[in-house]
Amino acid sequence: MEPTFQLRQDVYENLPLTQVYEHFAAIQASAYSVSLFTDWQQERVTQVWLKQRLTPGAPLQHTPSDFFGAPRATQNLHPLAGLSPVNCTEQMGVPGPWYDRLPHFRLGFTPSSGQELQSEYFVPLRHAEEAIRAVARLHEHLRPCLQISEMRTVAADALWLSPCYRQDSLGIHFTWKPNWAAVSQVLPLLERELSPFGVRPHWGKLFTLPAAHLQRQYEKLPAFQALMAQYDPTGKFRNAFVDTYLGSSL
Repeated sequence: MEPTFQLRQDVYENLPLTQVYEHFAAIQASAYSVSLFTDWQQERVTQVWLKQRLTPGAPLQHTPSDFFGAPRATQNLHPLAGLSPVNCTEQMGVPGPWYDRLPHFRLGFTPSSGQELQSEYFVPLRHAEEAIRAVARLHEHLRPCLQISEMRTVAADALWLSPCYRQDSLGIHFTWKPNWAAVSQVLPLLERELSPFGVRPHWGKLFTLPAAHLQRQYEKLPAFQALMAQYDPTGKFRNAFVDTYLGSSL
């Protein structure tokens, strides 16, 4: 724990996917936080958001004009092409406190487009390149219902039901147009492509993976079920979703 720290945020545009495949580890290690935004069209990442931690008292360093073949943006951008960046946190290398740089969107302002559905899938980091290639193959299916997608890495943790339990992970987030009929047709395609990598979905976002698949991904599920039986024997804090996906029974 520490009181606070400063970050700067720089954005680069149109990073070729070939560079992502060839230099994924170097790209993800290039800043304190790295987000890759893409619509999965034209074999490129539309925007790279780099959030770099600053050393107190040190002079602000010049950022390169090129990032693995992607030119540096010359103005503030919104991850969704055509939307005003007024809702986004400050870019262009302007220093600021962590709470006003780590989020993509300013506190009290509309995040993303404001009208969307969301999904997010996690795969072990060792399968990152394969997983990205698998999603890229679905670009034509994604085009009609996707607003934007974001890729980021997440460190392993020790939380029993976390998608990142004991494994460094790649998170692939999808911001969908608010059309469940269309999205519900695409999710099974994504999940089929990512299943060979032991995919785990974000519990609080949309997915269609069967309960049996999810239960196989969580080695501590039996221990969690035992805790549920001990502390909630009557099922007061359960619902159909919990019973289905966590295999709980009274």
